[in-house]
Amino acid sequence: MSSSTPALAIRADNVTKIYRRFAHKRQFATLKSAILTGSLVRDLSPDETFRALDGVSFDVQAGRTYGIIGRNGSGKSTMLKCVAGIAKPTMGKVTVNGRISALIELGAGFHPEISGRENVFINGIMLGLSKAEIERRFDEIVEFAELAPFIDAPVKTYSSGMYMRLGFAVAVHVDPDVLLVDEVLAVGDEGFAHKCLDKFAEFRRRGKTILLVTHSLGLVERFCDEALWLDKGKVRAVGDPKRVIDAYVTEVEESEEAFLASQDAKARERVDLGAGSSVPAHEAGVVEDGVTAGDVEAPADMFKAEAGRWGSGDIEIASVELIGADGLPGHVFHSGEAMTIRLHLKAKAPVKDFVFGIGLFNADGVCIYGTNTNIEEMSAQEFAGEGRADFVIEDLALTEGTYKLDLAVHKLDGFPYDYHRQLYTFRVKSPIKDVGFFRPRHSWRFSPSVRLKQLQGPEGWRPHMKDDDAAG
Repeated sequence: MSSSTPALAIRADNVTKIYRRFAHKRQFATLKSAILTGSLVRDLSPDETFRALDGVSFDVQAGRTYGIIGRNGSGKSTMLKCVAGIAKPTMGKVTVNGRISALIELGAGFHPEISGRENVFINGIMLGLSKAEIERRFDEIVEFAELAPFIDAPVKTYSSGMYMRLGFAVAVHVDPDVLLVDEVLAVGDEGFAHKCLDKFAEFRRRGKTILLVTHSLGLVERFCDEALWLDKGKVRAVGDPKRVIDAYVTEVEESEEAFLASQDAKARERVDLGAGSSVPAHEAGVVEDGVTAGDVEAPADMFKAEAGRWGSGDIEIASVELIGADGLPGHVFHSGEAMTIRLHLKAKAPVKDFVFGIGLFNADGVCIYGTNTNIEEMSAQEFAGEGRADFVIEDLALTEGTYKLDLAVHKLDGFPYDYHRQLYTFRVKSPIKDVGFFRPRHSWRFSPSVRLKQLQGPEGWRPHMKDDDAAG
């Protein structure tokens, strides 16, 4: 009994793509002299070349949807160009079985001086259709692109969205065996994006092969049968989309942690902040942005003040930790989880008049929440020596984004002991891409006549419809 092996639509075998770096160094006098002296690439020193791809291998079975993810500059688009035949690998080989349609660069192949109608015919012929086939599909292409009123206008008068819609419409209506798509949906409006996703679903039902490069991890997890993670031109992981995405997200968060920690450290260094500093707050110098670290008087308009530090130093916020649900300090947290803001404190002498305060700001500098121990009706008794204050957030009900903190200890009348203005940054991650900054716990309820189906949400987020009300 013979077993059939699934047909391969795409095979990349040890693909390497090397580009030359341009620098003010030795240049070949002429092309002839470069050829006579040997290989152009071999004669360049390592610092004069850049490996956009480095030994990349993968297979895509026919009828599968394959996603490629990675950061900017990881080699994703270069890989797609090699598959499309736009770029030739320096080493290795790419094999594609079937007709290819590529939507790689916005408006690639369009001539700006001629009309959309003429460009449809030119692009269709370039993709392998006859003039008669294009004529049969022309009305469908224009209708899909939503460009009927503009189809006879020069393409140079089109907006970026119109370019993208026309390019996508041509690419999907040539009926390819293999469709290559590179992040171009990002410029489309929401309605057209849904239309494109519906077209992807139709292609999958018809057994077409899709190779998708995107930063939308949700799209990869939802549509792709397999995923490839490229990092600096090399394969980091390949296989089940969820497993690959989880590994990628973990690495991205670690990089974000390092970046935010570095930025905060630089900001605090400018105001001579940190545990073990021997310079009292009231003796510190002037920071770059003009806010004096150590001034007793606060700025006239607190919410317009730049990052900085001021106060008398009678009580000092020696250091601050942002602690996640795992009990470890960090800068990247997840919406809905717990987070603790921990202030490590020092007092020069016993103090009986003190208030601890916190302010939360979004990336635009808008205060989205603020409180202090006096507002919450806590009366100061005494603080002496060293200690700590924890502000515990049981449910970080924030949408995805970057946030900054104001932290302070002051007298009841507002006189500052130590005020830290936006010296601490953290980032909230969430699989739900809602808008605003506050995400209240919520659910939807519907009458029996309103029928919806709860889709499988990302890990950690359960359905928001009540089971007894939702209809599938």
